[in-house]
Amino acid sequence: MKLLPEITIYDKYIFKQVFVATFVAILLFTVVWIAPEMLLNTIKDALDGDYTAKVACIVLLCQVPLILGKAFPVGLLLGALFTFDKLSKDSELTIFRAVGLSFKRILAPVLVLSFLVTGLCFWTCDKLIPKSENILKILKNIHPSTQYIYTQKDESGAPKLAVVVSSFSENVMHNVIVLDFSTKIYSDVHQLSNIYSAVTGEYKGDYWKLNDIKQYKISSDGIFTAIGHIDSMDILKGESAKNAFTLMTYSTKKEREITNSDMKNYISLLKKEGMDEEYQYMLNKYFQRFLHPFVCVLLAIMGTLLGFSKPREQRMIGFAIAIASIFVYYITLPFFDLLAEKGVLHPLITAAFPPIAFTACIIAFYKSKDL
Repeated sequence: MKLLPEITIYDKYIFKQVFVATFVAILLFTVVWIAPEMLLNTIKDALDGDYTAKVACIVLLCQVPLILGKAFPVGLLLGALFTFDKLSKDSELTIFRAVGLSFKRILAPVLVLSFLVTGLCFWTCDKLIPKSENILKILKNIHPSTQYIYTQKDESGAPKLAVVVSSFSENVMHNVIVLDFSTKIYSDVHQLSNIYSAVTGEYKGDYWKLNDIKQYKISSDGIFTAIGHIDSMDILKGESAKNAFTLMTYSTKKEREITNSDMKNYISLLKKEGMDEEYQYMLNKYFQRFLHPFVCVLLAIMGTLLGFSKPREQRMIGFAIAIASIFVYYITLPFFDLLAEKGVLHPLITAAFPPIAFTACIIAFYKSKDL
């Protein structure tokens, strides 16, 4: 008993045709995307002396994975559409149907290719894009330096300590302000007992060390009672120190710079710290990491269906629908990201909506083609 169906000449023929068309579509998409701005900016930087010729080539190469993450689904859609549109035009599909090949059997080699591209797309988004983005940061000497605020709370949710970091680079911080809250709580505010202003700070693994500190003591009436100086002071010890540093580090990273495993840990930490909006946004992005590659399969099926056409049918309609579908898909992703971030819809719903919409379109096209 055979576990797998026999690979026929038809399978090899269709697989090869769709593969070549998909490869060309991905190549054209990448060239069109990279040529207008990325290429010109890189050439300008090289001419200005910011890059050597070697570094300029590496910069361009590192920008390719991000484009490929978007190009794989587009390439499969257009590759399948072009191939089957040509087969319809040459009456080859009519011959395939005449010899008894069902639509599912005709679709089989396309599905095999789409699953291979899906795996490649998943690996690109999980490993290749984060690695290339980090290399770009090093080559371009980019060190994001943004303000960060961390609040340490007690078991009841009341603030114990608030740390404001004006700027930081790696494990070194500058202009750090610490708000030390009193245990005395009023009806509308949490009373401060001390304010510390440090020139620099360092993350030491299990604690934060502040240097050159001014201390402002505050009375229960909210009035400064004394100003002193402290050479150094330790804050945020143990797990709190590690969590605060991790959150601060990831606050400067874009979603595409983080691998799936790191993103999962980051999401758990966001939930633990009660950072709801960031948690919902990143959870939506995490689900997209798994569902976006699967869109490759759906678009391959859609492209195959759009390629099936009758002799007198307007063939440009299929290409117009394909381009419109891709445009709507990528243009609406930020909208669904916002819905997830603001808690309007659950992140799983916002991430799953586009694949569900494509599935509905596939069913509609299948019924309209009467296959």
